[in-house]
Order: sequence, then structure tokens, then C-alpha cells
Amino acid sequence: MKIIITGGAGFIGSHLAEFLVKKGHKIVIIDNLSTGRLSNIKTFKNSIKFVKADISKIGKWIENFENTQVVYHLAALADIVPSIQNPKKYFESNVVGTENIASASIKYKVKKVIYSASSSCYGIPKNYPTLETASIEPQYPYALTKNLGEQILIHYAKIYGVNVTSLRLFNVYGTRSRTSGTYGAMFGVFLAQKLKNKPLTVVGDGKQKRDFTYISDVIQAFYKAIKIKKNFQTFNLGTGKPVAVNEIVKLLGCKSINIPKRPGEPDLTSANITKIKKELNWKPKISIKQGIKNLLNEINYWNSAPVWTPKKIKVATKDWFKYLGNN
Repeated sequence: MKIIITGGAGFIGSHLAEFLVKKGHKIVIIDNLSTGRLSNIKTFKNSIKFVKADISKIGKWIENFENTQVVYHLAALADIVPSIQNPKKYFESNVVGTENIASASIKYKVKKVIYSASSSCYGIPKNYPTLETASIEPQYPYALTKNLGEQILIHYAKIYGVNVTSLRLFNVYGTRSRTSGTYGAMFGVFLAQKLKNKPLTVVGDGKQKRDFTYISDVIQAFYKAIKIKKNFQTFNLGTGKPVAVNEIVKLLGCKSINIPKRPGEPDLTSANITKIKKELNWKPKISIKQGIKNLLNEINYWNSAPVWTPKKIKVATKDWFKYLGNN
């Protein structure tokens, strides 16, 4: 099949592209390289078509949708603090960009659109493990814009008939994970600190638990989603087995230092994955121990990543506390 991957030079997108190339599909990556890296796709770049473009702006990149069977829409701006500082930029990328993808898919009669949604849409959930039917309560502009993108695709699916599946991702980690940001890239932060023999900056008391999902498991779910015939479906994509941040510190074999707890963050993320297990016949296979072992085997990837210190984090997250602290 001809498959488009927006954000295909990023963390998840590059793994997905590599997997699909090995399956023999014709891959087109559309990426503006704002956070994606050409080095992520260098080993298979000759096997794909790469289009550098900004999906939030209408352009010739849309012509690539002709004769495309599947679109994976992963392109988005991430991180909390920048979204607080510049919500308009996030709206343009994550909402306008998604509408452009939806419109292009309708125009060129794409059979399937698979959206990389975010579990941050649940905010601070009332129930755990959290079901897909839980209330949507985004705590910051990044979460809001990712959910608005999902709503656009689901609405267009109902009106125009394009087949849409939305996967709400929980704390994806693995090789090539992002090296920037003080949030949303915990492993990138920790591994850069480990390489430089710095203490790991643990938010709060470190007892908070996250539903860490390894990249290869995520890719399998994305691949299986192609076969979903029922329209406008949403699925949680996690493990349902949350792990404490302090446990991650132990597995990495590092010392740590505690920094202030951040407002708007849940103490627990835990996906109810009953639906995805049943309807996609998918379940996670990689344990947290195996996943971290894989990361450490390729730790040099984070050699050039910024090394965050408590002081730098305090400066970078100033607006986080300013705007979310009273909520």
C-alpha cells in the first residue's frame, strides 16, 4: 500500500516508517523537522519519499495524498510549557494541521486515517484504570489541541465517511525518544543525565506512577489498526501496568534529586486496555525491565541531548507554575 506518515522523522513516526518499509509498503513521510530528525530515518531514507513541509499551511505536500490508502497522522507539537507560552502556535500545528490532513484525506478518498491521540485528554482522571469513555478534561493547551484534533477527525468521519481510528497513547518510551523538553520526554531527560553522571531530576516524591508503553508494542498496535473496519473508534494504548518513577530510577541505576511537584499532573496514569485487546487482538509484550535494557544498549543516542539541572528546569517551568498553579 501507499502510506503517508506525518511526523515520520520523529520518535514514533520513524519507528513506524521503518516497520512499514520492512513490510514492503510504499512510504511517504511528511515532516517539517521542527522536532523530527533526519538521522532517525537515515538507515532507510532511500526506501521512502521524504517531503519537508508544514502541514498547518496549505501547500503542494497535499498532492502526495493522491492514490494513498492509509494516512498515519503523528505530526504535532508536544510539551506542556511551550503550549502555555504559545497556545496559538499549538492550535495551528495540532488543530489546523489536523483539519488539513482530514480535508486532504477526504479530497483524495483515502481509505483509512489513524490518529496519534494523547491520554493527556483525560486530565486528572477520577477512575483507574481509565476507560475510553472517561470524561475529557485537558489541563493545558497541548492536551486541548490534541483532543480537538481527535474531535475534528471523528466529526469528519461521521459527516464525510473517511474511516478514522484514534489511538490515545500513554507514556510511550524507547530508542529515539525525544531529547528536548522538561516534560513528555522523561527518559530522554534521564538518559542524558545518566550519560553525564548527573542525578536524575525526579518530580515530586517520585511515587507517582505512569503507564509506560514500549515503542515496539505501540507500532504493532498502529499496524493492526489498519484492519479496523468500524468507523470513528478510539482506543487506549498502554499497558495497564503503571510503574513508579522511583522504580525507573532504580532500574537505571542512578542517584536522583527531587524537584517540586507540578500542578495539573496526575499522580497516576493507567490505561484500561480491555477494548484494544478485544477489538485489535493486541496486547503489550515488552516489560519495563526489558524496555529499559533496550534503552541502555543504545544510550549513546542521547549524547547530544541537553542536560537538565534543577536550576534550568525551574527557569523552564516558571510559566507552568504561574498559569496552572491556581487551577
